[in-house]
Amino acid sequence: MSTYMSDTRLHILDTGRTLTAQRGYTSVGLTELLATAQVPKGSFYHYFSSKEDYGCALLRHYVEQYRIELAPTLNNPSLTGRDQVLSYVTAWQDRQSSDMAGQKCLIVKLAAEIADLSPAMRGILQQAVEGITARLADCLRKGQQDGSLSPDVAPVQTATSLYQIWLGASLMAHLSQDSTPFDTAMVQTRTMLPSPRQT
Repeated sequence: MSTYMSDTRLHILDTGRTLTAQRGYTSVGLTELLATAQVPKGSFYHYFSSKEDYGCALLRHYVEQYRIELAPTLNNPSLTGRDQVLSYVTAWQDRQSSDMAGQKCLIVKLAAEIADLSPAMRGILQQAVEGITARLADCLRKGQQDGSLSPDVAPVQTATSLYQIWLGASLMAHLSQDSTPFDTAMVQTRTMLPSPRQT
């Protein structure tokens, strides 16, 4: 793929991420997407074979970017394992509370919408969630090794529960239009991550 085609494809995906984060996947038509990206409509099929193919590419692109965005939190070796997790959920709250739609998590936005719409897109999201919870579990193990987290914590079960709590908090905060669900989730998170001196 030429540099021009690669750049244009990435520009379409970046534009799509912002629009999709604002209104969802099904609400963004190809005409609007390409008009916003200022790309000729007829050229879309040079990059994607269908809207579903585009949707899969959009999610893969988002997941790749998200992994990079984990550098200050779950991938930060300067933090204890416990602090890595706390930094991650704090960043989650900041991102989901932001007025900038493009900063919000597409997994939160699209999980329910595409669950019955596209098995391929659902599979990409499911793999992403499994990857994040596995990374959370690694951080919890690290916390037990570095002494910041109680050895009584079950890493895999706790990582899964934490992700589910924050996913639910995001949906509830969207409904209520306030931060109370995030505040509750943070209290639950700290309770689930006791340091050895707290046990």
